[in-house]
Amino acid sequence: MNSIKVTKAVLLAAGKGTRMRELTNALPKPMIAVRGKPILQHIVEGLRGAGVTHFLIIVGWRAEVVREFFGDGKKFGISVEYTTQVVQDGTGRVVELAKDFAAADAFVLSYGDILVDPANYLRLTAPGDAEALISVKYNPGEIAKGGAVFVNEKFEMTDLREKPQPGEPTSPWYNAGIYAFRPSIFEFTAKLEKSPRGEYELTDAIRALALRGRKVQALELTGDWADVRDPEILAQLNA
Repeated sequence: MNSIKVTKAVLLAAGKGTRMRELTNALPKPMIAVRGKPILQHIVEGLRGAGVTHFLIIVGWRAEVVREFFGDGKKFGISVEYTTQVVQDGTGRVVELAKDFAAADAFVLSYGDILVDPANYLRLTAPGDAEALISVKYNPGEIAKGGAVFVNEKFEMTDLREKPQPGEPTSPWYNAGIYAFRPSIFEFTAKLEKSPRGEYELTDAIRALALRGRKVQALELTGDWADVRDPEILAQLNA
């Protein structure tokens, strides 16, 4: 990625978000409003402010809501394409759907329910010489709910473990759900096998990338960060 600027982003917006209960009966979770606009619009506008102009939105549940809102992207000053995740079989398979869109270019990837201070997007779109970037938050208390990211003295990722159990190795660095990748990630998503929970996990591909000696740089996010995972967090954000 050297000094080039990343101008493409892949946004994951296919899931229903069952923890949101009846709130997602009629719309996908990324289209729930936070402070007056859909979560996905906050993400799009933040990335646009960092120079991203081409978006691929991966849709599934209530896809028409996303398509009707963003259209071809012109009203937002960007271009938007769509692809559909037909089978909900994990984030690793979702990234495979972005292969043609990415082509030979680096791209940012964000889950469609992660809100961050927009200043972070500028750092995610200038990834230096890394093969991949993984965003992290210092959050020891949350590790049991997500991924523990292990780093070395250069803050490069050395390992990544989902939801470490008591007694297993752990790290205070929590996977914050936004990444930047070179197209080399597709070598590793193509080889994924199902995890114990029966899904193809993107984090397994990132872990394989790092264990093969490719540079995966961890990037600590600054300012506010929220995983809008349930009605309680949504209520806090909209209070």
